[in-house]
Amino acid sequence: MKTDLEVKIFKALGHPVRLEIVKALLKKEVCVCQLLESTEFSQANLSQHLKVLHNAGLITKRKDGSFSHYSLTNPKIVKLIKICEDITTDYIKRLI
Repeated sequence: MKTDLEVKIFKALGHPVRLEIVKALLKKEVCVCQLLESTEFSQANLSQHLKVLHNAGLITKRKDGSFSHYSLTNPKIVKLIKICEDITTDYIKRLI
């Protein structure tokens, strides 16, 4: 079961839009309206990506009137993204 959850997390992060959403949430809670402004997707499409991230346990939603605000569920996600960025930077340096 644990492996299944790990795979679910990596699959959720494996889409460019979802990774961009998570990166937008690294520092603070973000309103869905701000996410819509920073992406070129419809609200319905963005909602699907948010649902995948939520189902993987990566984000949580807080309602404030008619607005939905999203944040990361665990500060360790910041470390995970940083490690991934470091690995890609090292790989790019080796290519040069």
